Amino acid sequence: VQLQASGGGLVQAGGSLRLSCAASGISITVGNMAWYRQAPGNDREIVAYITKDGDTDHAGSVKGRFTISRDIAKNTMTLQMNSLKPEDTAVYFCTMHYSRVDYWGQGTLVTVSS
Repeated sequence: VQLQASGGGLVQAGGSLRLSCAASGISITVGNMAWYRQAPGNDREIVAYITKDGDTDHAGSVKGRFTISRDIAKNTMTLQMNSLKPEDTAVYFCTMHYSRVDYWGQGTLVTVSS
């Protein structure tokens, strides 16, 4: 099982980015998936999750700005991030929980300049 995160980069405040998490070796429909982020000096925090049934929820700090979704045909989970703020700067990780195992991608860096 591999999760490959991509789409990070440098963007100005107010801008948008779209992160992708491509899964291989497993279908994204069998487990619950999530995006986490970790800023320098901070603990890792959950940003949004999507269940195997497609239900979603977002952290309060990103609700209304970020949207988690998935493309089953492409076996990919995405995170659309709009109205980005400097405090969104972090390494973003995708993860899947399946059969009592947590799988993690390698992380993609998002930097939001003020």
